[in-house]
Amino acid sequence: MSDLIPIFDGHNDVVQRLVPYQKEGDDFLQRSEKGHLDLPRAQEGGMIGGFFALMAFHDPPLKEEIVFNATGYEVKLPPPLDLQTAQKQTFAQLNAFYQLERRSEGKVKIVQSFADLQNGLESGQFTMVLHFEGAEMIDPELTALEVFYRAGVRSIGPVWSRPNAFGHGVPFAHPASPDTGEGLTDAGKELVQACNRLGILLDVSHLNEKGFWDLARITDAPIVATHANAHSLCPATRNLTDRQLAAIRESGGLVGVNFSVSELRPDGHLEAKTPLDELVRQVDHLVQHLGLDGVAIGSDFDGAVVPEAIKDASGLQHLVASLRTHGYDDPALHKICHENWFRILEKTWKS
Repeated sequence: MSDLIPIFDGHNDVVQRLVPYQKEGDDFLQRSEKGHLDLPRAQEGGMIGGFFALMAFHDPPLKEEIVFNATGYEVKLPPPLDLQTAQKQTFAQLNAFYQLERRSEGKVKIVQSFADLQNGLESGQFTMVLHFEGAEMIDPELTALEVFYRAGVRSIGPVWSRPNAFGHGVPFAHPASPDTGEGLTDAGKELVQACNRLGILLDVSHLNEKGFWDLARITDAPIVATHANAHSLCPATRNLTDRQLAAIRESGGLVGVNFSVSELRPDGHLEAKTPLDELVRQVDHLVQHLGLDGVAIGSDFDGAVVPEAIKDASGLQHLVASLRTHGYDDPALHKICHENWFRILEKTWKS
């Protein structure tokens, strides 16, 4: 792997496939043809670690409804989730990650400090940052927050794309503005301040625009979108306007470019044959607005349709090669592929 550019990834949803969280799931330590990510395919693609999302759903699951119209689509999402269900699922997912770490016999490490992250890079150990994609498992009084912090959670998106006690997630739609409703609640604003005190990274990827600006006014940490793209290139609600990108740059923050084709393509189509040039075009735009220090990778593996030229984690170096062809030299590639994430985490975490 020494000749590969190391890649640290800002987001994946592989927890949905992990045993024992899913009884019929996959063993992350074994190569599979299912989904996008496991340890062997990560190593083939030069992936050294990343953010691993935990997320709660209705039980039994409720289906999302996609409504197509003359110009695009919108997704009607299930209602908010109750705290008891969210916590039950979160504990099961935490258990799956810690059992995976134990079974790996040192190959995989759940990191809780920047020193852990740096040691992993130097030793070749695959590193995982535990991330909450939506904070439904945290009570509005925040009594559970430090418990989850001590359990290893180091990154939180206050909302997924549905409302909760902390704010309003941006629903999936195209073409549409990210300005879709109210911002953070009082509990959401307190969550931002509490995460700042503990040194938990805050992710704006699924916040609507008012929530973004509420967080930007409160936080004393860099503003981060772990997996998002530029709205001016693909007018999906999940993407960031150039004004939002300016605020992220001013904070010293970062955006992880999202591989999801419906957030890459100008037409928003769910088409795996999307060329890598669309990803490169997003990287170019983000570099233009954020600077080279403000752009990273945020694949959304196992949570999205990605370009077939990448296919899964084993194909990550195809993106590296495409970026190199478009003029990015090795120092720039190292920044985009892992160094920028390391900079942000060193600055944000307090341990």
